Amino acid sequence: MNIVCVESLGISRERFEDLKAHYAALGHTFNYYMDRNEDEAALVQRMAGADVVVVSNIRLSAAVLAQCPNLKYLSVAFTGLDHIDLAYCREHGIEVQNAAGYSTTAVSELAVGMMLDLLRNILTLSEQMHQGAGRGTFLGRELRGKTVGIVGTGAIGIATARLLLAFGAKVIAWSRTERPEVKAMGISYMPLDDLLRQSDIVSLHVPLCDETRGLIGERELQLMKPTALLVNTARGPVADIAAVGRALVENRIAGAAFDVFEHEPPLPLDHLLLSTNRCLVTPHVAFATEESFAARADIVFGHVDQWLQQQ
Repeated sequence: MNIVCVESLGISRERFEDLKAHYAALGHTFNYYMDRNEDEAALVQRMAGADVVVVSNIRLSAAVLAQCPNLKYLSVAFTGLDHIDLAYCREHGIEVQNAAGYSTTAVSELAVGMMLDLLRNILTLSEQMHQGAGRGTFLGRELRGKTVGIVGTGAIGIATARLLLAFGAKVIAWSRTERPEVKAMGISYMPLDDLLRQSDIVSLHVPLCDETRGLIGERELQLMKPTALLVNTARGPVADIAAVGRALVENRIAGAAFDVFEHEPPLPLDHLLLSTNRCLVTPHVAFATEESFAARADIVFGHVDQWLQQQ
């Protein structure tokens, strides 16, 4: 089999060389690239002769996949698969496997970190200090005692809830699937509208699908408290970003934090979420830690090994 990793995955050349020797010993070829190139022509050039491809969140369209006639298996170094044309893969018998679980801790920690920053204005105050300012009359708010609504109780939602409970927050939840382990933590499930009305902070943790696209829109934002905060570390289109931007500009919610957007950053400078200082933005880095990337490599190449053994 010809195995190709089309990007660096944040691991070292030494690790790749070890993998190359590993697959050579099994009678396979392994090629890797130390850069990230999302250009479709470049992707086709890298993938054209591959039986197995390892990729993270680079979009693989039907147009790209159609030029890879040998492709049989995609090991995706990412939790979500909405960037892969799954319909094409099903039609052409290409097996696709994600890397669930590698970034659970990383994403949940960033979500809570964003909440703390929104409540305490850490980044803004640091910037003001660098410009010679002091505290002035600033007063922050505490996470302890706040009601946080977790929207989606998969692994990341549950991990975030555990951290919030440790901070002394009250956690409530909505999810398409209710889990007994969440109820055992003392967390109540409720309809989404009720969660939005009650929450001081709403944290999004659902995958992107037809059912969740635009889940938080104009109507839902109208239900939130004017003092409430919205945190999105899930997928950009889960929230109607234009509606969120308007709600911020019009002071209908107190603040927001987004790590995910309609497309991968950088954002255009006239992007609506950049037009207000009441929105904390990070360039899709919730998953990106040294620890999660090491775990991710173990998972994705472990999947490749398992698939090869089954052939």
